[in-house]
Amino acid sequence: MKLMKIAAVGSLIASMGSGVLAAEKPTIVLVHGAFAGSSSWSGVIAELEADGYPVVAVANPLRGVKADGDYVRRVVEGIKTPVILVGHSYGGLVISEAAASLKSVRSLVFVAAFAPEKGESALSLTGQFPGSTLGAALDEAVVLANGDKDLYIDQSKFHDQFAADVPEATAKLMAATQRPVAETALSEAASHRAWGSIPTWFVYGDMDKNIPPQALRWMAERANSRRTVAVEGASHVVMVSHPETVAELIEEAAE
Repeated sequence: MKLMKIAAVGSLIASMGSGVLAAEKPTIVLVHGAFAGSSSWSGVIAELEADGYPVVAVANPLRGVKADGDYVRRVVEGIKTPVILVGHSYGGLVISEAAASLKSVRSLVFVAAFAPEKGESALSLTGQFPGSTLGAALDEAVVLANGDKDLYIDQSKFHDQFAADVPEATAKLMAATQRPVAETALSEAASHRAWGSIPTWFVYGDMDKNIPPQALRWMAERANSRRTVAVEGASHVVMVSHPETVAELIEEAAE
């Protein structure tokens, strides 16, 4: 009888222990980039949640590096667990900005994303290497009341430019629901380089037409990426076309 009681207590402790471990998993905070939205992470979210990770997909305002970074910082400050910050494209600038003043950020994951040095912008980093065809794919800009412009990708060019390895029907939906980025956001300089003090991971597609793959590889090397994954044939939205690969790398960064 005593042995049975001891076994039961041991089983209860083990059960409690596993629950504590599960509760201690870091929260994955996903930040989308320009011309996308939080739903672009849907496949990645499904993979992460299936493995027990809490996830928050932030609605990135896409107004400017400093303002967007401050918004993400405020979101993260409300999370009680350690955080893995993940940024796609322009979202890489935003997570770098946000992470600079956050002690809870354990790792950074750049998904086809900019990893800036202080003073660099999306435009300056893209221009360092040939290959981007984004400029020619943009639609007529929407002029805002403050004189800035909202940029969209021409819907007829969206599939080929942004998401060539995604099914046409999916790309068409993404094109119709794309979120614009303020033109000034792409030229706004970063004020921090979070990768200088926080471990980083990189994943991107080797057929990216927005950010030249050479630029992405160079930024990963400069940031001393713990692991860099170049997905063969993948487009700029590698998290949409290869969610398992992206989720696996995020989980590695969370360990």
